[in-house]
Amino acid sequence: MNAVPAEILEEYVKSQNFTSTEEVMNAMKEMFRDVIQQVMENELEAELGYEKSERTGSDEVPGDPRNYRNGYSQKTVKTQLGEVDVKVPRDRNGKYEPQIIGKYSRNADGMEGKILALYSCGMSQRDIAEQIKNLYDVEISPELVSKISEKIMPEVTVWQSRPLESVYPFVFLDAVHYKVKENHTYVTKAAYVALGITMDGVKDILGVWIGEHESSKFWLSVLNDLKSRGVLTVYLFCVDGLKGFAEAIEAVYPYASVQRCLIHQIRSSTKFVGYKNIKALRSDLKLVYKAVTEEEALERLCEFKEKWGKQYPSCVKSWEDNWDVLRTFFAYPPEVRKILYTTNIIEGLNRQFRQITKNKPSFTSDDSLRNMLYLAGKRIQEHWTSRCRNWNLVVNQLSVMFPEAS
Repeated sequence: MNAVPAEILEEYVKSQNFTSTEEVMNAMKEMFRDVIQQVMENELEAELGYEKSERTGSDEVPGDPRNYRNGYSQKTVKTQLGEVDVKVPRDRNGKYEPQIIGKYSRNADGMEGKILALYSCGMSQRDIAEQIKNLYDVEISPELVSKISEKIMPEVTVWQSRPLESVYPFVFLDAVHYKVKENHTYVTKAAYVALGITMDGVKDILGVWIGEHESSKFWLSVLNDLKSRGVLTVYLFCVDGLKGFAEAIEAVYPYASVQRCLIHQIRSSTKFVGYKNIKALRSDLKLVYKAVTEEEALERLCEFKEKWGKQYPSCVKSWEDNWDVLRTFFAYPPEVRKILYTTNIIEGLNRQFRQITKNKPSFTSDDSLRNMLYLAGKRIQEHWTSRCRNWNLVVNQLSVMFPEAS
């Protein structure tokens, strides 16, 4: 877009004798109105095929002789400069529809963008309405915020069904729980989140699915969805401790390894450990999962059992019962193992989701929750500008471990 020539701008400023920024803003508001008005006049001119002062019916002036200008209708448009009154030109046949501002729209694009940006930060619809009023002196209703957020649903659908890469070295699966309105009551639903790391070492949110409660059956549908979108190979899945999870993964990706998320394991196994012992117990557990080899880890687990087994038998039993899915990363070299130690990747994402949605204790529908998480995820991914640490070393190790996929 070309800027206004400096000499014209200078002449305009001199003619106005501005004495405050408020006067400048009011002038910009009037300019905005005049430009919008002229754009609509030009649009109608293109629709009719002749200028405002011309008449149809001759060879020199093309156009439908039965159609002509038919006055104006008033419309108030909400903009970042405040509310602006414009006159929308009409034609007799009703064929003309403004393109710059939609026929049924009362919000300029910039205003809708600001509302969606505030929505993606987790602000409630009522808080957004108040914020817009404070910033731009524009009255909007919480219902309008809801309608604007619903406009992104086609975009969310396209994103959720987009083709994915064929190979992901690591895929992290987890769920975040929210209250969602259903049949006039609020129920707890799980937002299933899949986060992958590409062969380039870049993090990518593969999708978000909403379902009632977390279950291995629903995760099976998520895995099938990933496969239908082109994910053919996953080296390792990092998951929580849901019963039947490993079986669901094996059914869709039989050659993938499964590692239980250590954060979930530590959290669940130490749930009933007393406050005075928790720090020392976790320190001893660290010796188990930080061991260099599985043999060393088993020795440390035996020592852990001798020290804490009588006092906290359920904690020890949890590690013994889940060892098959806790030992997986010992087969990986240190460069790869660091990615899996704490699974900060998925935990960090879910922590940000919770932070963003903390001001919304409940959602009116599945779509409302999905839209919020999509916008939040989009905002979070804008800050993922670098690859995973030491990714070159990781890729070299993976090429040795999985030569057929290199």
